[in-house]
Amino acid sequence: MSTREDELLRTVGTLADSLVDDFDVVDLLQLLVDESIKIFDTTAAGILLIGGGGQLEVIVSTSERSELIGLMQLRAGEGPCVEAAYSGRVVSVADLREVQDRWPRFAQDARKSGFASLHAIPMRLRDSTIGSLNLFRGHVGELNAEDALAAKTLADIATISILQQRLVEEAQLARGQLQRALDSRVVIEQAKGYIAQSLGLDMDAAFQVLRAHARSAQRRLGDVASDVISRRIDVDQLEPERRGDRTT
Repeated sequence: MSTREDELLRTVGTLADSLVDDFDVVDLLQLLVDESIKIFDTTAAGILLIGGGGQLEVIVSTSERSELIGLMQLRAGEGPCVEAAYSGRVVSVADLREVQDRWPRFAQDARKSGFASLHAIPMRLRDSTIGSLNLFRGHVGELNAEDALAAKTLADIATISILQQRLVEEAQLARGQLQRALDSRVVIEQAKGYIAQSLGLDMDAAFQVLRAHARSAQRRLGDVASDVISRRIDVDQLEPERRGDRTT
């Protein structure tokens, strides 16, 4: 029979694998919450993530009940999970019956949830907080220090994995944008040369003609240049901005 420590080490290893292997974020986070209820003294678990617009969303949960209490907090705009995600600080509630003063809008829903206590851990790396790992329990009391530390470690590994993936995606996006810019520049240079030769202009004047047409048509410069070299735009219809720009 595997011990609690074996389960913890196996989960750490699986999460750590995501640092080098391709992975799906939802699968990773579902693994995190599923293993959390096996390892720690918890009844259910769920994760809130901060979306691109800054709004929190329930991304995974181990039960409908834990998902519901997350949604309740989002609806109320307050609660331990929300506070942990936005503040970047651990929020531990030993007794959910005693939250009236701190989160009055959430208090009634908390009493109806069936959970007795909650431990919310921010998913945070330095100044970046992306959400919270939330552990729900069926009995009153604080999560013990050992479990709290271990849960934070798992949340930290998952956070690093997600942020690393975001950096990779951003880098790929930046490389793609750079390549498109370089490709567009080549097309623009080709169009300038064609316009210069066809209209008897120098390269600077040819560029002014190309740019003037793009602006008047409210189109991207690269798209107009592509149309010029593919003959979809007749250069005879492109008039120089100044007749004096024609070469002799």
